[in-house]
Amino acid sequence: MLRALPLLRPWRPLGARCTSGGTAGGHEIQVRALAGPDQGADLKEREQMSAAEVGVFSQRLRGLMNDIAFPTPTIAAMDGFALGGGLELALACDLRVAASSAIMGLIETTRGLLPGAGGTQRLPRCLGVALAKELIFTGRRLSGVQAHALGLVNHTVDQNEEGDAAYHRALALAQEILPQAPIAVRLGKVAIDRGMEVDIASGMAIEGMCYAQNIPTQDRLEGMAAFREKRPPKFVGK
Repeated sequence: MLRALPLLRPWRPLGARCTSGGTAGGHEIQVRALAGPDQGADLKEREQMSAAEVGVFSQRLRGLMNDIAFPTPTIAAMDGFALGGGLELALACDLRVAASSAIMGLIETTRGLLPGAGGTQRLPRCLGVALAKELIFTGRRLSGVQAHALGLVNHTVDQNEEGDAAYHRALALAQEILPQAPIAVRLGKVAIDRGMEVDIASGMAIEGMCYAQNIPTQDRLEGMAAFREKRPPKFVGK
């Protein structure tokens, strides 16, 4: 099973498909799980589609992956199979965690296809062009351990009896992010994501704009005060 976890604290809810993670310190904490088929897109269903229907289906799937680009951090937890579209969903997230026994890969070329939901674009940005080409050209499947060694996932854990070890590791990672200043985290994500699409000089300019937006926030002043007073900061997302 692959789950994508957008992390919100204390940002506004994004709509349906959410499970609340409770509250802490008076601030809203939400972890939203988007669960999909282990194997990605249903090839049996796609086989029955006309050429035009396949094109529309792929376009909608690409749109779905773009919709996952929330302003807040997202974590993909891979506990089983994440093949084809399943891995493309994980690549659309900011961070990835996998069980050591998880199996993942962009296997489309082994079925007469090519990745059509962002895999050809996001995998090279994650691993580099040469390695991404090798994995896509061969349709190779990777274990969680192999994926971690390549840098495809941030963390790998031994699977438990319940089959949800990666999910719990992702929640633990979420708990490390949640106490941090929400606006600073969000702007940090913007600076990284937009900066990766441009040259270094333009990226530095983007960082400067994001930094400037954070200067007048209450959370920045709270962080400085907490450091001076040697106490934990109490961020409010303002």
